[in-house]
Amino acid sequence: MPDRPVAIITGASRGIGKAIALELAKLDYDIVISHFDFASDGKPDESISRQTQNEIQATGPKCISIRADVSSASDRQRLVELTKGKFGRCEMLINNAGVAPSKRVDLLEATEESFDRVVSINLKGPYFLSQLVANWMIEQKKEHPGRNFRVVNTGSISAYTSSPGRGEYCISKAGVGMMTALYADRLAEFGIGVFEIRPGIIATDMTSVVKDKYDKLIAQGLTPIKRWGLPEDIAKAVGAIAEGRLDFSTGQVINVDGGFHLRRL
Repeated sequence: MPDRPVAIITGASRGIGKAIALELAKLDYDIVISHFDFASDGKPDESISRQTQNEIQATGPKCISIRADVSSASDRQRLVELTKGKFGRCEMLINNAGVAPSKRVDLLEATEESFDRVVSINLKGPYFLSQLVANWMIEQKKEHPGRNFRVVNTGSISAYTSSPGRGEYCISKAGVGMMTALYADRLAEFGIGVFEIRPGIIATDMTSVVKDKYDKLIAQGLTPIKRWGLPEDIAKAVGAIAEGRLDFSTGQVINVDGGFHLRRL
C-alpha cells in the first residue's frame, strides 16, 4: 500500500478548496476534505463534498470527508481526530475555508453579528486549527524527522484593499496575513514552513454575485493580466509549496492575482 503524505483542506468541497484538493491528489497526497455546505433549503448538504471525494478517489489517493465548522472548537477537534484515526499523519494543513458577509453593508452601519461570523470563520478558526495541527506536526516531526510539514493559508487582496461595504472581510484577511507571519516564525525551529496564498479576483461562488462588475473592471485594466483568476491558479501555487520548491521561503506571501498587487498608475 502506498505510504502517502496527508493533507487536511478546509472548505474543500468546491471552488478554490476543491481545486487544491485535486492538485494535491495529483501529487499523490491522501486528502481530508472539511466542508460546511448547505442546500438551497438551508439544510446540511453532503452531496457536493461526496462528489469531490469521488473525483479525488478516482485519481488514486484516498479521500475522506467531514462536515465541520472551523469556527467551532469541537468541530476542529473532530477534524483532527478523524485524520489521526484514519491516516495517523498529516503533512499539510490548508486553511482555505472562508466566507464573505451575508450582506454587504456600509462600514457605518455594519453589525457586530456579521463581524463576529466572518472573523470567527476566516480568522479565529484557522488560527486555532493551525495551533492544533501544528502541535501534532511537531510530534510527528520528532518521530519522523525525514518528513516535511507545511501550513498554507488562503488570504486575499482584501488584506490591503479597502472595501468599506465589507469591512469585516478585509479585517479578517489582514489578520490572516499576520497569522501567517506569526506561525512561520514560531514553527521555523521545527522545520515547518508556513505560507500565505493571496488570491485576487477568482471565479468562484463567492464572486459570482459581482461578475458583471469585475468583467468590466478587468477589461478596463484593473489587473495587468486581463482575465479572471481560476481556482486552478491558486492550486498550482499550493502545489509548488507541496513539492518543496519554496521550503526556504517560510512566511512568504504568494500573490496569485493577475498582477493586481503591482498597484500601477
